[in-house]
Amino acid sequence: MKYRQLTKEQFESLHSEFAHFLATQSIDVKEWDKIKKEKPEVAEEEMNIFSDIVWDDVLSKTNYLEHFSETSVNLFKCDQQEVHRIAIKVNWDINLLKKEGFEWLMKNPLDNSVDIFKGSKPYNPKRNEEIFDLIEKGSAISKGEIFEYFSQLIK
Repeated sequence: MKYRQLTKEQFESLHSEFAHFLATQSIDVKEWDKIKKEKPEVAEEEMNIFSDIVWDDVLSKTNYLEHFSETSVNLFKCDQQEVHRIAIKVNWDINLLKKEGFEWLMKNPLDNSVDIFKGSKPYNPKRNEEIFDLIEKGSAISKGEIFEYFSQLIK
């Protein structure tokens, strides 16, 4: 397994897609129930394969990630060959996880208490695996507005 198995909630939300996946392998509902009961390890493997397919699809379409903490923000732009990072650190008592703190940062990005760093690096080991690792560590997929905003500021 390349990633991790989808959660129960994720499987439920992808019920029709999973049914289609099983159907492509000539497994209907009756057969699936039998596999789950009599060969749970086979059922587990089918769920793992489906999970990897879903994750690969999502990660291949991911272009931006964000990770917020109380005093810092990490913004990522995921190109095909490398990942670009903008790290923002606020050096005073502020909580960027709260609306007021985030709004302050967006209005005062060049304040003396704000440090902004920018860097890029090739993927190690592979693009989707690195993006998945960032998600597992707390990053969220985004549309990239905040990354692009700060990217323009620090050009």
